[in-house]
Amino acid sequence: MGIAKKIDLAIGVLGVLLLAHAAHSTIQYRAALKIKEEEFSRVSFQILVEVLVSSALCLWAALSVPGTFLEILPDSKHDRILQLPENLDFMIFNHRGKLFPPKLDVN
Repeated sequence: MGIAKKIDLAIGVLGVLLLAHAAHSTIQYRAALKIKEEEFSRVSFQILVEVLVSSALCLWAALSVPGTFLEILPDSKHDRILQLPENLDFMIFNHRGKLFPPKLDVN
């Protein structure tokens, strides 16, 4: 694993930790409001910013850690739907579509 991947992974871990901290801060904020006997209307601006930053860090890591996107080749013979009849165990023919009569074109 290269140094860039390790940095991206560390960014993702930091994002998850910040998100957990934001959840914990929200719980503490609501508990403080209950003690003060005030109504909970919305979270504080600091918690909202923390959630947005941590979500951006998690998104960055989710897009960069797994690797580069590969293009789908239309002429490739691998993973095509034409190869499905080799494994008939997962083909289901008993479904709601049988309730509707087939369209017959009588001309």
